[in-house]
Amino acid sequence: MKAVAAVSVLGLAGPVAADPFEQFGTTMKYGLPLAAAVCAADQDRLEDFAVRGILQTALVWGMKEYFDGSPISQRPSGEGKGFPSGHTAAAFFGASDLAGKCFEDEEAAGALAYGAAGLTGWSRVHAGEHTPEQAWTGALIGFSLGAASFGIGSEEARFEVGMRF
Repeated sequence: MKAVAAVSVLGLAGPVAADPFEQFGTTMKYGLPLAAAVCAADQDRLEDFAVRGILQTALVWGMKEYFDGSPISQRPSGEGKGFPSGHTAAAFFGASDLAGKCFEDEEAAGALAYGAAGLTGWSRVHAGEHTPEQAWTGALIGFSLGAASFGIGSEEARFEVGMRF
């Protein structure tokens, strides 16, 4: 529950923006991964978390550079480097790590983390920063690397969604 407290504090400490919904998305871009990092450190798996986080960030940045100038990368404003959404990728990275590794027995907390990540993606579309396709791609990247575990510092690699359906 330390992770939930960290996200709550970050949400209250953020500056007030003209659009609170957009500010929420930006807060969750940082808040969810930070909460997951606190949990990872507490569970002695910070190295694995950091490697996955660096890979997630590098993949998003690399794709933004590679696809820049193509129609899929054009933002609704007409600017480039919109594919994929980095805010959404970071939020889903943190949410899926939290849900799969920190909230294993707390389904409601995992659902809240995924819900906050989903609202982050929607906030980017709402703000006109990304298309739905760009947000969905960011979500898929973040979810995939957040739910994964490379086994660094442990005995096995695995994939943990953290929600029982």
